[in-house]
Amino acid sequence: MQNASEELVDIVDHNDNVLYQCTRKEMRAQVLRHRAVFIAVVNSAGELLIHQRSAMKDLWPSWWDLAVGGVVSAGESYDAAALRELDEEVGITGVPLMPLGMGTYTDNMVSLVGKCFIATYDGSLVLRDGEVVATEWVSQSDLQQRLAGRDFLPDSKELLMPALQKMWNEVTP
Repeated sequence: MQNASEELVDIVDHNDNVLYQCTRKEMRAQVLRHRAVFIAVVNSAGELLIHQRSAMKDLWPSWWDLAVGGVVSAGESYDAAALRELDEEVGITGVPLMPLGMGTYTDNMVSLVGKCFIATYDGSLVLRDGEVVATEWVSQSDLQQRLAGRDFLPDSKELLMPALQKMWNEVTP
């Protein structure tokens, strides 16, 4: 299996046009804009799956995340990457993905164009690849408490929170 730092990624402009390819290691070192996927996993009770990242992650190790997801490999579609990440990280397969939209995120650590999805899942989770070390299902109010007390990935928060808030507002009278 290829070392993740040597994996090839597409470097894209602000409009998601591919400019060239480089290794993930180069992309991280130079904070180059790349493609990523973010999948909010909810259960039929409306709870959101959050997870803690491994201490071995190359970016924001041990932080919590609102989304399953990650970097899209060179030449890979967003949809294929989302399905791959769901399987690799939490063992979810065979679920339909509903697109939530596209967005960009940039800070001093990362620059990306992301596609967001939502998936409904009520089965068991299998932490396959070691990137996820803990999971929790949280309600909207529980999520607010977790966000106040833990470090969460800023890209997931910025790109997914508006869609999650809209979803919860639609089901809460």
